[in-house]
Amino acid sequence: MTKIDIQYQDQFGKWRHLQTKHNEGDAYRSAANRARSTGKRHRLVDQDGTLLDLIEP
Repeated sequence: MTKIDIQYQDQFGKWRHLQTKHNEGDAYRSAANRARSTGKRHRLVDQDGTLLDLIEP
């Protein structure tokens, strides 16, 4: 089973871990909603560190 980490970029440009999910669709919806509400960039990364998606607010 693939683990997908949701990370956000703080005000200094550093990527911070937010949460881990097992469903890519759910991870994308959570990250997109949070990016819209916080105004911060979010990204989805798999367990190997591969970038899956970058979400702009």
